[in-house]
Amino acid sequence: MQETTHPATAPAGPGWCDWHEGPSGTAVLIQAIEQGSGPGLTRYACAPCREQRRLVPYSEQP
Repeated sequence: MQETTHPATAPAGPGWCDWHEGPSGTAVLIQAIEQGSGPGLTRYACAPCREQRRLVPYSEQP
């Protein structure tokens, strides 16, 4: 049997940063994208990624 080397898919949530694609203890919600059918999409970012990319937490967006 052939081995596959696909990366594990991490569930979106406050313990995961979607920008550096790794675990984080400081991730907060940045985007909540609604879709017409099916589940929506949420994206979280950790403190260093928010600072580096000037991302604004969802709760602070106008």
